[in-house]
Amino acid sequence: MAALIWIGAAMTVAGLLGLGWCIFVALRARRQGLEGAAMEARLRGLVAVNLGALALSAIGLMLVAAGVILG
Repeated sequence: MAALIWIGAAMTVAGLLGLGWCIFVALRARRQGLEGAAMEARLRGLVAVNLGALALSAIGLMLVAAGVILG
């Protein structure tokens, strides 16, 4: 079960890094002064990455919890 915990922890860290990257890209777009349609287009593409990173992090946490419970 230790492998399940480590795999889940790696997935969680990868998801958190993805969320951090999304924050960085959104702040960079804000600093560039994008407004209106340009900002919307930039953030629209970022939504899918954000949701994917959040899902990866959540699944990783579920694996860690399952590994702890089963181990």
